Amino acid sequence: MKKLQNKTALVTSATKGIGLACALKLAEEGARVYMGVRRMEDTQKICDEYKEKGFDMTPVYFEATKEESYASMVDDVMTQSGRLDILINNFGVGRPSEDLDLIHSSEKAFFDLLHLNLGSVYRISKLVIPHMIDNGWGSIVNISSVGGSIPDITRIGYGVSKAAVNNITQQIALQYARDNIRCNAVLPGLTATDAALNSMPESFVASFLSHVPLNRMGKPEDMANAALFFASDDSSYITGHIMEVAGGYGLGTPQYADMVRKSL
Repeated sequence: MKKLQNKTALVTSATKGIGLACALKLAEEGARVYMGVRRMEDTQKICDEYKEKGFDMTPVYFEATKEESYASMVDDVMTQSGRLDILINNFGVGRPSEDLDLIHSSEKAFFDLLHLNLGSVYRISKLVIPHMIDNGWGSIVNISSVGGSIPDITRIGYGVSKAAVNNITQQIALQYARDNIRCNAVLPGLTATDAALNSMPESFVASFLSHVPLNRMGKPEDMANAALFFASDDSSYITGHIMEVAGGYGLGTPQYADMVRKSL
């Protein structure tokens, strides 16, 4: 029997990258997956493509900048499925051109990132948890970032927003454990999504990988495997866990990268 047979899941921002990989992984394991997206027609094509493989996937409208879409998305899932067991809060956004260090970053960008990255997790979880309580079971997986646990010289708003996601993960885990609802976070490191590959120069990637003991970028499927673990009963005795999926990034001393570069 598949791990998520008879379960209903919602994955936000699921058209590509980590979100799509999560949706496919959950559907492969038997879940009925709703994909919270802006591009309904494009996502429907994806759903139709994988229907031949037996994947049960359906798009529902979600636009992170339109708060009314949060409730309508959850309502659509409940109307169509009648239950919601798994929530993957995958939505996240960055503003690297405006989100710099404390002095030079845009104050508006900083608070926009908090509003979107933290606010989406807060608002969607708040809408979903009552349905999970009715089910008597639920698993929430927040896709955060290693940037939420390791400070950087830039992107202060992104880092603070993801640190807040890590904290709200543990708040939810503690507050709803007695309702048999678990909440955990996956913290991706440098991940080979199309967006990342198209925006990062090779010199940056090489420099970053000198700090990654496993010496490769993560794949969206690596993050999806972690999300599946938390979504399924394989992790039934784990909640409030903040798991870095980053190839060991941050493990070494500051001298580690220097030693790696010298050996190349």
